[in-house]
Amino acid sequence: MTESGPHAASSLPPQWEILRTPAADGVTNMAVDAALLDAVRTGVAVWRWYAWAAPTVSFGRHERVAGRFAPERLAAAGLAAVRRPTGGRALLHHQELTYSVTLPLASAQPWRPTYAAINRVLCDALRAIGVAAEIARGVGALRPDGPICFEAPAEGEIVVDGRKLVGSAIWRQGGGYLQHGSLLFADEQARLAETASVPLPAAPPAATLQSLLPGVPAEALAERVMRAVRDCLAAIGEVTVVTPAPSPPLSVASHIRQLADPRWIWRR
Repeated sequence: MTESGPHAASSLPPQWEILRTPAADGVTNMAVDAALLDAVRTGVAVWRWYAWAAPTVSFGRHERVAGRFAPERLAAAGLAAVRRPTGGRALLHHQELTYSVTLPLASAQPWRPTYAAINRVLCDALRAIGVAAEIARGVGALRPDGPICFEAPAEGEIVVDGRKLVGSAIWRQGGGYLQHGSLLFADEQARLAETASVPLPAAPPAATLQSLLPGVPAEALAERVMRAVRDCLAAIGEVTVVTPAPSPPLSVASHIRQLADPRWIWRR
């Protein structure tokens, strides 16, 4: 079983806003997350759900991709590319439900308890809808220049029978914390190896929501997950569902300029 209730509450703020934004291109999605990090307000956390308008490969902030992937090969395969503001390794976003969490976190506070608490919320929510989710333990951190994100779980990530179901990454900025990740409906990560410029080790099959809860349409799965997460957060504190999603923070435009720049995407 996973820890829940007061254990999660001890590392998370008591006030939450939940918003679901429309599907967008990769640069816009990452820019909104970065802007939400800019806008963290004392005592209030934001849990955002979103999707991708087109299949997109995202690279980790510090991941070395030069010589491993090339824009021409990705474009020929019909894949867009973006570099995340968070760490981690390459993954393909397409048939998935993506989340981000932004919250205030003082620079003197360690990030690991917050990371663990958010993952516990996700794990408890998945278990509540019938998924035998567990927290990966004892596997340590993964180097950012490894093959791909879903090749193996990092410590603290969510797995089912040892297979990664939720890949997550973080970034801290001043007094703010950003964590985001992907819950796969279907496993298309093998397309990364097919489009790489060099041979990559074959990744084991990832766990997917549609294989674990067969017969349930993707949109219905998304609604179940989002409702279960909302219920878990409500057990921690006060939750406000923001509908419709508010206009993006003003800083989205500046982040789009940076994140769309090839010198950022292909910087290393």
